[in-house]
Amino acid sequence: QVQLVESGGGLVQAGGSLRLSCAASGRTSSSYAMGWFRQAPGKEREFVSTISGGGDTTYYADSVKGRFTISRDNDKNTVYLQMNSLKPEDTAVYYCAASLNTGTMRRMRVNYWGRGTQVTVSS
Repeated sequence: QVQLVESGGGLVQAGGSLRLSCAASGRTSSSYAMGWFRQAPGKEREFVSTISGGGDTTYYADSVKGRFTISRDNDKNTVYLQMNSLKPEDTAVYYCAASLNTGTMRRMRVNYWGRGTQVTVSS
């Protein structure tokens, strides 16, 4: 079992920045791809970004490309999502996820989910 705990969400004005963190515990392994999804009210959960186990491969949704950066520190079992130039449409609950690889992550075939952290961007 892997437990994922997100932190770093909050309220920010449009154009601002936030950094989300996801701490993993339990049977962790750097071989897991890690990722972020988000779900806005009344909408389906959507893929945001993923990073491979070694951190050498990343993918982003088109809607966040160039504004968000995913990274990981395997020594700390933590993955980060740096979010810059935030827009009101980025408002959502952000979920951390672990999956076998970046391919399965992008298909939302997730092995473990965190409980989510709220991000609210005001206009």
